[in-house]
Amino acid sequence: MSYDDNNIFARILRGEIPCKKVYENDHALAFHDINPLMPVHVLVIPKGAYVNLDDFSAKAAPEALAGFLQAVGETARLMGVGEDGYRIVANNGAHANQEVPHFHVHIFGGRQIRGRMIRADE
Repeated sequence: MSYDDNNIFARILRGEIPCKKVYENDHALAFHDINPLMPVHVLVIPKGAYVNLDDFSAKAAPEALAGFLQAVGETARLMGVGEDGYRIVANNGAHANQEVPHFHVHIFGGRQIRGRMIRADE
């Protein structure tokens, strides 16, 4: 999968599409999901052009990797889920149903999360 400069997250980063920002640093932007699945559902995206986690982990500079991870933690704290717990999800590629070809993580929280990951043999 190649990077699409016109994907929705690239357009948000360029300011072409508004978002409800939660947090921003030099390396990442966090904002509310427009179709939340939980009381807290925030997306965190790196500011560089990375298709998925595999691309990001292979190509991003160490400061971008650290800045992104810092943004995830700070966003969770700002949303008030740091203490009670939250789930982080990053869909990576077609088999994981990644919809936007720009690496991003979802932070889910605000209530008890039921369920578990499905076993490979189920």
